Amino acid sequence: MAKRILVPLDRTTASAAILPLVADVARGAGPTLRLLQVAPVPDAVEGEDGRVIAYADQEMARLESEGLEYLDALAADLPDVAVECVVRFGQPVREILVEAEAWDADLIAVTATRSRWFDRLRRGVADRIYRQAPVPVLVYRSGAVNPDAP
Repeated sequence: MAKRILVPLDRTTASAAILPLVADVARGAGPTLRLLQVAPVPDAVEGEDGRVIAYADQEMARLESEGLEYLDALAADLPDVAVECVVRFGQPVREILVEAEAWDADLIAVTATRSRWFDRLRRGVADRIYRQAPVPVLVYRSGAVNPDAP
């Protein structure tokens, strides 16, 4: 049985649809869930006049704080489950796989949503994780259309 379950989330309701499922598994078997959000590496933020308002490291700290707030709110809805929250920066698939290996995850649990026609032309994140992960991947197919998909 999995003792470490990595759950990547992207701030959409659809991605969080897997949480009740993994929470039930965690309550029964006692593994630790690691909620992960991957954000793009930020650039410096410039004002309308072209002056730097926030440097990249300041913007990264702000995004990390917002990400942890989001993940902590989700974790609060998972009573009786050991939960860790982490924010990483970079390309989502790569960072999810790196986190799974670094944390020694036994399972990666992701939600795959029906996506727009353009997304069918390229593989979705869940599909790429499934194909590349060195550990088992639980893919929960949500019935919702992801309106936030590019």
